[in-house]
Amino acid sequence: MRIGNVEINGFAALAPMAGVADRAMREICIKNGAAFCVGELTSSKGISLGDKKSKKLLSFGENERPIASQIFGREPETMAEAAKTALEFKPDFIDINMGCPAPKVAGNGGGSALMKTPKLAGEIVKAVVNAVDIPVTVKMRAGWDENSKNAVELAKICENAGAFAITVHGRTRMQMYAPPVDLDIIKKVKKAVKIPVIANGDVKDGESAKNMYEKTECDFIMVGRAAEGNPFIFAEINAFLKGESYNPPTLEQKFKALMEQVELMQKYKDPHIAILESRKHTAWYMQGLKGAAALRRQCGEISSLKDIELICEKALEQNRNLW
Repeated sequence: MRIGNVEINGFAALAPMAGVADRAMREICIKNGAAFCVGELTSSKGISLGDKKSKKLLSFGENERPIASQIFGREPETMAEAAKTALEFKPDFIDINMGCPAPKVAGNGGGSALMKTPKLAGEIVKAVVNAVDIPVTVKMRAGWDENSKNAVELAKICENAGAFAITVHGRTRMQMYAPPVDLDIIKKVKKAVKIPVIANGDVKDGESAKNMYEKTECDFIMVGRAAEGNPFIFAEINAFLKGESYNPPTLEQKFKALMEQVELMQKYKDPHIAILESRKHTAWYMQGLKGAAALRRQCGEISSLKDIELICEKALEQNRNLW
């Protein structure tokens, strides 16, 4: 698949996840087979006001390519200026968020709230496309609620405004992340536009990735929550869809990846903040293990790299003959 002049190899990308898919996680996922990744959701208004935290979210390293900078907002001019600022970091493409369900985003008219104002959404895409010289993509949901599933309409508008690809999360904003994803709405979007369509939602392994491709006829897929604590999912999907054998990582390999991820987190952000944020990542790596509940409780008390090492040692001891 190509997004503009950007060649995308592989079968699955890492979805943007605010407060989760940071530089460290993105780098680990690319290393383990993610075809591309999308930066953390960044406020166009924050960028326009010179907010340092917002601008820092746009930063990334060469080991994360191909990568998109993702911005959100509801003002075409502000979004265009934010896209220009993002160019300073030389992303491969710009992604416009029209899918985030978080109240602090959608409540201010950005993210998934743009699905309620398709005309404005189209104006935003056109403004950003005219402002930058790299491909612009859009991430959306099925619609705002069950009575307004307008992803097909919005996808056409975005395509006509110059978008190079569309990602569709097959749930409405009101559904958040709970019910099964609607594969039919993604398929309808695919049939309605000529640009690549990327399917998102409920892909958790090779089998579900194959099902997503077959049922939606999409060009590509995107993996979000299933990559939490499991960057190896991309290698699994790649092998499965190529018809190759896949050897799951050993526990030692899993925990080596965890330690590498936390060390990168400390490198890229305040070390203390990184350790606090490592609590949730470490807990995700413990999922599915014997004694996982107790291990996750310990994760809530992590205050150093040594604490993570001790939790990993305990997990290995409890699961050595079971994994």
